[in-house]
Amino acid sequence: MKYALPLLFALSTIGAKAQDSGFGLGLILGEPTGISGKYWIGGDRALDFGVAWGLGHGGYLHLHGDYLFHNMDLISVGKGRLPLYYGPGLRIRSWNNGRYWNRGRYHDHDGRRMDLGIRFPVGLAYLFDGAPVDVFLEVAPTLDLVPSTSVDFDAGIGLRYWFK
Repeated sequence: MKYALPLLFALSTIGAKAQDSGFGLGLILGEPTGISGKYWIGGDRALDFGVAWGLGHGGYLHLHGDYLFHNMDLISVGKGRLPLYYGPGLRIRSWNNGRYWNRGRYHDHDGRRMDLGIRFPVGLAYLFDGAPVDVFLEVAPTLDLVPSTSVDFDAGIGLRYWFK
C-alpha cells in the first residue's frame, strides 16, 4: 500500500505530453465554472476553450474560445515553468426563462436571451516538470457587443490533464 501513490504517479506520466504541446482538458472554477481545454498550435501559441455554467448574473451557459500567446521566460521558477499568457477571444452567454444581467442590473424576460462579446484573458499557468498537468489562474475582461454594449469580467482557477 505504501508504494501505491508513487506507482500511480509513475504510471500517470508514462506517455504523457509536455504541457506546451498537444491537448489538455480539465476544470475551471470561478465565474464561470466548467470544462477548460487547450490545444497547442506551435511555439508559444495555443487555442483555449471553455464550456461552463455561470451562477452569477441570473445563471447562464458560457462558451468561449481564445487565441493565446505565452511568454515562457518572463517569470523564472526553480522547477517547472510559469508562463504569462494573453490573447483575444470570443464569449457567448445564454440565459433561459428568467432573469439576465445587462449593464449592471438584472432584467426579467420570457424565453431565451444571448449575448456575444470580445474577451481578452490574461493569466499565469504553472507547467510542472515531469507531470502531465498544469494549473492556471486567469482574469478575462470582456466587452459585450450584442445585443448591447457593456463591460464584464470572467475569472477562474483551473487544472488540466495533458494527453499524448
